[in-house]
Amino acid sequence: MKLTSIVILIFLSSNLFSNEYSFRKYAHVKKFYSEITSETIEICKKHNLPSAAILAIAGLESGYGSGYVSRITGNILSLGAFKGDEELPALYLPYSKSKNKILFDPNIIKKHSKDDLIYKKRDRSYKHDYRPKPYAGTKKNLELLKYDKWSRSQARKNCLNDFATRWISERSNIKAFRVSKTWLNGKRDKLNDINTNFGFVDRIGGIPKSFNYRKAWPKKVKLVMKKAGLVALVNDIDKNKMSFNEAWEKNY
Repeated sequence: MKLTSIVILIFLSSNLFSNEYSFRKYAHVKKFYSEITSETIEICKKHNLPSAAILAIAGLESGYGSGYVSRITGNILSLGAFKGDEELPALYLPYSKSKNKILFDPNIIKKHSKDDLIYKKRDRSYKHDYRPKPYAGTKKNLELLKYDKWSRSQARKNCLNDFATRWISERSNIKAFRVSKTWLNGKRDKLNDINTNFGFVDRIGGIPKSFNYRKAWPKKVKLVMKKAGLVALVNDIDKNKMSFNEAWEKNY
């Protein structure tokens, strides 16, 4: 084989390999998963859930932690509030034209010119507010989780625990969740298998009265799972005992 042909083959194979987990090139994706992966794996092992699927759902629903609701509340799974839970109230927040996003941190807002900001009332989200007392359910200290790493970690942990215990449960009022939990009971040794993760996503979404009824939702979750290499990530951390950074860089 000619040298030029060998070079071309190496280039093509390396290019295909690098594109396999293409979402890993984004710094904000890495940062988000570096903060929640270990906790997610432990919670999922305890409650018999597929970690890669939960990580993918969290990434999609929170915009990898960038959505303003998830940044304020720690609700990375976009969970609705149950009766008695604190909800994020209606807020009057500015939209930055230059940054193309909603701002909630007064330290950042004051750095923008008035011409750059468009204020708008944001309706009550009906999402569970996982900030600690006395801030949960209030308009006070919206920026708390941005600066308080421990509180951010606890809020996200509480969100994940709620999903694992109050949502995906055999006692749930939602049939899709009950069926999914029963199905997972027969997959205890295959929770890190891609087919189990995909099967779980198909069972809790894309159908009426489920986590997300939109037919495109399962496809989006699976795309995140594949492009971020979340099944491989979980296996490398859980089974191969790699650190997050080792596992993340392994196949990218």
